[in-house]
Order: sequence, then C-alpha cells, then structure tokens
Amino acid sequence: MAVQMKGRTTGPTTIELEHESGYKIAVNAPKDNGGDGSSFSPTDLCAVSLGACGSLIMRMYADGKGIALRGISFELKKEMVANPRRIERITVVFRIDSDCTDLELKKIEAAGRACPVRITLGSCVEVVESYERA
Repeated sequence: MAVQMKGRTTGPTTIELEHESGYKIAVNAPKDNGGDGSSFSPTDLCAVSLGACGSLIMRMYADGKGIALRGISFELKKEMVANPRRIERITVVFRIDSDCTDLELKKIEAAGRACPVRITLGSCVEVVESYERA
C-alpha cells in the first residue's frame, strides 16, 4: 500500500509537509544546523516515529488480544553524530498503563519491538529502550 505525501520549502530553513489526508506539519532545521529549532526537524520526526510506531503497535496488539490498557506514553531522546551527520542513538522509555499480567506485558513489549519503524532502522541506529508500568 502506498501513501502520497509532499513537501515545500517555506523559508531558508523551514518546510511544510502534507499528508494525503490534507494534514500538514511544519518542519525546521535544528539550532545546531542553522535553523531556529522552533519545530520538529527531519531527524526529530524520524526518531519520534519510533516511539509513535511502538506505542501504536503495542496498543493495537493489546486491543486485539482483549488486554485492557488505559494508555501508553513514551519519552524519547535522539542523539546525533557528525561525519556523516546522522542519528546515532535513540533512547526511548515506554510507560504502559495497564493491570495486565506480567506475561501479557511481555507480549505487549514484544509487539512494540517488532514495529515497522524499528525494523526499518535496523542496525543503522542504536535503539535503547525500556518499558515501565505507568
């Protein structure tokens, strides 16, 4: 399945992205690369996609198995490296708010580790993750 997206520059360090649904977001270069850091940078979007994808996959898994969840939240840190400039490491802490059993929690975590963004990042980016009960 293909999804159409597009983007256009709106200034020297800014771009507007548009999803086929019509939803738009502004992207800006980070402060350490000439931008003002006023919104997500392209590498921020890449990194935060890991947390979003993992959370959605875990939620969908739990819902599909009838495991009651009150919610999932995450905090994430992206670390860059130079030469070439790229994402070196993403550290993410998922907080799962549920009274599920320990076995159910382990299955939810396994589902999160199999999210498409994580698989796409592969061995190119170090992923450091942890899971906590909220």
